Amino acid sequence: MKKQLFLLRHAKSSWKDLSLADHDRPLNKRGRKAAAAIRRLIRSERISPELICVSSALRTLQTLEALQPWDEQPEVEVTDALYLAPAPQILERLRKIPESTRAVLVIGHNPGLQELAVLLVGGDDHVAEDALPRRLADSFPTGALAEFALDCSWSRISRGSGRLTLFVTPRELE
Repeated sequence: MKKQLFLLRHAKSSWKDLSLADHDRPLNKRGRKAAAAIRRLIRSERISPELICVSSALRTLQTLEALQPWDEQPEVEVTDALYLAPAPQILERLRKIPESTRAVLVIGHNPGLQELAVLLVGGDDHVAEDALPRRLADSFPTGALAEFALDCSWSRISRGSGRLTLFVTPRELE
């Protein structure tokens, strides 16, 4: 019944072309470098999601592209609903994942990803008890990856149902 949930905030995006809509902003040089570092971490940790749920924004799609190829190609679901989605909306999507799916990667945006991460560890009152969740609650920068072990079904995922097992930022990988 153990499940793995990975939350990845898109890598750093460019603000160079102010005529672009927010949804259409690409990764910048720093973002591409960070995504490559996260890719190396994913390979070294043997992270292998079966399903990737990704926002339809260009910067999230380019982050996903930088993570490829996978040893085993996961199912990829690109959805507008994850674009700037708040935590409850992401949670709603997670609750619809088939129970046979063991590992899921969500690539999205803040503040929703960070809010979801804090909720999974039990909320602000539980964050202060442990250094790793406290770091995550303080800052979930672009390119950061969090891993949660879940002891519940996807349909029952809720506040406090995740144990944070990994939280890494691109800066730590440099």
